Amino acid sequence: MAEITKKTIICRGQTVDLTVPRVMGIINSTPDSFYAGSRLEVGLEVATAAVATAARMLDEGATFLDVGGYSTRPGATTISPTEEADRVLPVIEAILNSFPDALISVDTFRADVARQAVEQGAAMINDVSGGTLDADMFATVAGLGVPYVLMHLRGTPQTMQSLTHYTDLVPDVVAELTDQLTKLRSYGPVQVIIDPGFGFAKTADQNFLLLRELAAFAVFDAPILVGLSRKATIYKTLNTSAEFALNGTTVVNTVALLGGASILRVHDVREAVDAVILTQRLKKV
Repeated sequence: MAEITKKTIICRGQTVDLTVPRVMGIINSTPDSFYAGSRLEVGLEVATAAVATAARMLDEGATFLDVGGYSTRPGATTISPTEEADRVLPVIEAILNSFPDALISVDTFRADVARQAVEQGAAMINDVSGGTLDADMFATVAGLGVPYVLMHLRGTPQTMQSLTHYTDLVPDVVAELTDQLTKLRSYGPVQVIIDPGFGFAKTADQNFLLLRELAAFAVFDAPILVGLSRKATIYKTLNTSAEFALNGTTVVNTVALLGGASILRVHDVREAVDAVILTQRLKKV
């Protein structure tokens, strides 16, 4: 199988070499994300909690912190762009006040929220919709000049689980990502990271197939982000819950790294960093 090409990206003037895979820690400023352990309950103390979480994740080896204010779990409740911004902007501000060099990714599919987050200091945009849910996203990304995670999704978080029919899964996902990437690049050069969209309009079997065939995404000649942390594909397969899915997450993260993943998006940073260190060691013998 072809090896996925890893790239160097520039975030807030910092050059990040992805030759060695990096870890992105998840910080959810939401009351309803699927894994309770990742939530910063919305309220007066959320900024304090965010700084504590960021401190721990950075100490454990995270390169990026992914801050989100809109739960994209299946069937998640819709909130307004204003409420989403009110959830993420204070968190970004608080983290950067304590850690000025932190590289924050904003997890949003809304162009205006992305713009405000970058103005607040976010270094990357992580768009679970791959530009399909906001017509202004691609122009906004090109104008801001920050790296952009282009993820595969069909439908919305409310409808995606009914849109899992593919003629041929991996070629179909590659083709749909290619269409969106072509549209994005029509606005100008953008630093792109590709995310196959595990769990988004995919069944458990389809997620495992994507993981097994991850090297197929080498066609994009771009870094690959994998986000499988504690997802239902893991815990339902193991007949457990998200709370007890850390070991399973480490297993699938290891498979992803061996398949060429450049960034692991995770709830548990230390364990993911360990997986990176050990898989890199394996490649040296």
